[in-house]
Amino acid sequence: MEKKKKATYPTSDDSESNLWSFLTQRGTTASFVCITLFAILVRVAVSIHPYSGAGTPPKYGDYEAQRHWMEITLNLPVKEWYQNSTVNDLKYWGLDYPPLTAYQSYIHGLFLRFFDPQSVALFTSRGYESYIGKLLMRWTVLLSDVLIFFPAVIYFVTVYYSGTHDGPKSGNMWHFAMILLNPCLILIDHGHFQYNCISLGFTVAAVSAILSDRDIFGSILFTLALNHKQMSAYFAPAFFGYLFGKCLRRQNPFLEVLKLGLAVLGTFIVLWWPYLYSLEAPLEVLSRLAPFERGIYEDYVANFWCTTSVIVKWKRLFSTQALRMLSLVSTVSTCLPSMLLLILAPSRRNFLFGLLSSALSFYFFSFQVHEKSILLPLLPASFLAIDEPLIFRWLTYFALLSMFPLLRRDELILPYIALYGLFVLLYNAPVQRKDIRETRSRFTTLKYFLIACSILLHIVYLMVTPPRRYPFLSEAVMMLLCFSQFFFIFMYTNMKQWQFLKFSSQTVGEKKNI
Repeated sequence: MEKKKKATYPTSDDSESNLWSFLTQRGTTASFVCITLFAILVRVAVSIHPYSGAGTPPKYGDYEAQRHWMEITLNLPVKEWYQNSTVNDLKYWGLDYPPLTAYQSYIHGLFLRFFDPQSVALFTSRGYESYIGKLLMRWTVLLSDVLIFFPAVIYFVTVYYSGTHDGPKSGNMWHFAMILLNPCLILIDHGHFQYNCISLGFTVAAVSAILSDRDIFGSILFTLALNHKQMSAYFAPAFFGYLFGKCLRRQNPFLEVLKLGLAVLGTFIVLWWPYLYSLEAPLEVLSRLAPFERGIYEDYVANFWCTTSVIVKWKRLFSTQALRMLSLVSTVSTCLPSMLLLILAPSRRNFLFGLLSSALSFYFFSFQVHEKSILLPLLPASFLAIDEPLIFRWLTYFALLSMFPLLRRDELILPYIALYGLFVLLYNAPVQRKDIRETRSRFTTLKYFLIACSILLHIVYLMVTPPRRYPFLSEAVMMLLCFSQFFFIFMYTNMKQWQFLKFSSQTVGEKKNI
């Protein structure tokens, strides 16, 4: 008993860990509650700052788009939500997400109408920015986060550390905090203004269910994510590869695939039911989900098309149809190896790496990628935070940099700096991770150099006026640096998946020899 008491309290040699020890040694429930309350407080603090398009008519920004969808779904029949008409001008923030987003907008619209009917009145509410309206809108994001994303993260941490993944409790709590306090997600949802927490929350829950061998439930949850935001398709090859690989190793593979297929199909039918009254109706919705007329990329995003456009003028040299085909072939060809590796070696760790590899493939090569799309690769990177902390940290640093121009336009510099600093503090909390040897790495000098370049680019972007001939020079350099780091991570994840296949083959060979 004495030994246990001594192990519970930190000695003078590790006094720097007193605060973290106090938090993580109060009990699992108390630790979860403390971190959860702090995460809510951080979100509230960010939400008092400006949002996308604040006070900038005629179309404002993403905040107005979300409010307008509540206005449309409340005041029009469900069949008319995606139809262009005199009462629903699709050129003014027409719905361009799947039906689950529309249903979410309807529910949030009911909430707004109960407290402030003017904020969702048809036509007259365009550009509505009253104090109470903005407060209610911020509350809808916070409630969505707390009710969907937070429980999903608790589910993931519980599942992840309940199996063979042993470690100190402080590591569990650190992992929970790092996912919940992801600076990029908080800045986009509670600063810029979006509801990524819903689709990402469903994805986290789906991954958790599949890691606990509840494959049908996980498939349904991922279908919900896919029907909330079509960008969840970034993860589809990994989900398919892992589940199909598992089915092939069961006693009756055909029956297992059939059960998963029926679960997915049934979920789609339920969600799309209002649009299955004719052949034209679902096609009408689908046409809204693929805005090819916007071009292969918007603004400056750290993917392949935007980064290489400095040399190759893709939009000038190729038609939209040609770019669509080129994008499709590139995306499929780069995510296919990862998916095949998952089919051949469907282990849990391989699944998590496959999610990261697949998401980066789509981020690099798919059509119409936004700066905010980096949130999707960041999610599986956060799953691997305790085992691959350097990859998680590196991706977070440069994801923040890649979104910096967008967040500066939204006047979110102060919360950006605060959350950047909070991430650095939390990451360096005294927790047992696999990057303890990092200080002796031969790449230490290069890492510090790249971090210095990142900090310098922040300063230059804020302080230096670019030359008239190259007004977007700073953004171009930022995107080039970020793309190079994202591509390094992409290559590393694919290499890890090849290692899993090799290890799986060796294990099978050893069993045969026995």
